Amino acid sequence: MLNLTQPKDNITIVLSRNILEISFGPVSVAPLLIFIYINGFVLFTLRCKPVFRETPRYVLLYNLIFSDTFQLAVGQLLYILAYVHVYMIRYLCVIIVMLAMLTTNISPFNLAVMSLERYVAVCFPLRHSAFVTAKNTGVSIAVVWAICGINTIIRIFMLILLESMPLDQYMLDFCAKETLFKQKLFYDFDKAFTGVTFTSVGIVILCSYFGVMIVAKSASSDKASTTKAKKTVVLHMIQLLLILSSTLISPILKAISDKVDRPTLERIYYILFLCLVNLPRCLSGLIYGLRDHTIRPCLLYHLSFGLRHPKLGQTSTVPSNKH
Repeated sequence: MLNLTQPKDNITIVLSRNILEISFGPVSVAPLLIFIYINGFVLFTLRCKPVFRETPRYVLLYNLIFSDTFQLAVGQLLYILAYVHVYMIRYLCVIIVMLAMLTTNISPFNLAVMSLERYVAVCFPLRHSAFVTAKNTGVSIAVVWAICGINTIIRIFMLILLESMPLDQYMLDFCAKETLFKQKLFYDFDKAFTGVTFTSVGIVILCSYFGVMIVAKSASSDKASTTKAKKTVVLHMIQLLLILSSTLISPILKAISDKVDRPTLERIYYILFLCLVNLPRCLSGLIYGLRDHTIRPCLLYHLSFGLRHPKLGQTSTVPSNKH
């Protein structure tokens, strides 16, 4: 007598796995698309009024959310291509990965500049308008992009000089930083740059925090202003730590690559990519948009398509340096 139970069980297991694989992609993509949508409205809000376009701290916030949103969009593209197993020409993968790495590195430096701006606003309120001007803010943003751009160009030259595979050939794996840069030198360079970046940015944020703390203890200080500035700098540090968590992906993958099979490794990579790279960057637009009393009415107005707080969405409030 033939045993028909085992084949049915095997078919059930295979079908269950296929259903999980099919549903995993849309379920994981949908939340990030929502956050990209929210970030897009925050960016639109920050450009819809002169008061946002001309205030340095809002210009810095725009640069932060723009880089995070761009990184989210590029990351989503890489994730979707990997999920549907699309293998592309090597030079196209280089362009996409370099754009993702460029915008990834911008956020930490931008957080450092934002912390310095809060430090000047609280510790030197009378000279804030002289130090933090639209011109100086633009120069700071240009320096941040230049540093990250030089780092990206160095990686491109390293890839061309050290990798033997031609750039016009199709890749045998999905497009990602870990599959593109395989030599140990790339890993060492990335580790050194990441260490220098987060150490220097962390020192700047900590010094800004302690500077605000010292002013907060003085009797003549504006307690409400210094308290809010202190919370803002702490928020910057938390964001920096969340961004730093994205550097754990490569060590984790290297540690488990020999212990699990390829499909399991790919699923782990997807989960790490979503949790450690994308999700931390989804929070900037939502947190700053709802936390700031000047942005929040406009953001709610645009998110509700004019159905909520229409009067607040049309008013213009000049922001104070106390925020």
